Amino acid sequence: MTTPSRKQPLKRSLPKSEFDVQVFLDSSGVSRAVKELQKGDVIFSQGDSAASVMYIQKGSVRLSVVNESGKEAVIAILGSGEFFGEGCLAGQTVRFGKAAAFGRTTILVIDKQEMLKVLHEQHALSDRFISYMLERNIRVEEDLIDQLFNSSEKRLARALLLLARYGKEDGPHAVLANVSQEMLAEMIGTTRPRVNFFMNKFRKLGFIKYNGSIEINTSLLSVVLHD
Repeated sequence: MTTPSRKQPLKRSLPKSEFDVQVFLDSSGVSRAVKELQKGDVIFSQGDSAASVMYIQKGSVRLSVVNESGKEAVIAILGSGEFFGEGCLAGQTVRFGKAAAFGRTTILVIDKQEMLKVLHEQHALSDRFISYMLERNIRVEEDLIDQLFNSSEKRLARALLLLARYGKEDGPHAVLANVSQEMLAEMIGTTRPRVNFFMNKFRKLGFIKYNGSIEINTSLLSVVLHD
């Protein structure tokens, strides 16, 4: 009797047109892992070793930094389809901030070396990642300009539109849950009473509906565009 030959498993590649997360998962090895998180679960803390990149499959992630006196400030809330923790690819050895689940969230954790390898081998993922990094850099520049030159009212309107993922495929309206006025105040660099004042103003003008959760109308964009 002849012994059947052992076939090597087929290596599945990503589609050329776009980054298919499921195909990437199907080809996974020990360097990749999926994590299911509940609201408030810490993904990494400020000062932790930076050795992996994360991709949000579903849910959202809250990024924050803490100063020497212990005050925490929210710098971003990321949603599905976004990367974070990518600083390790540019030589960052420790995390500069904290990342925590902002509700029920599923993330793909990719080892740094594995990510570098896949970026070289999979052009679709490389294109997607570069595009995302360029968008992130533009966002950082816009945030800085917004903080330096715009009023707190405009900063709040822009923050709400960004949280609602304005311009994405999820439609002209979006509902934000679990976003407190304290968090909004941290994000735009003002006080909670000021946020409360402008939230009430936006609601009276029909830009938002605010009853626990926040429903955003794209007409809020007029506040950002108004001189």
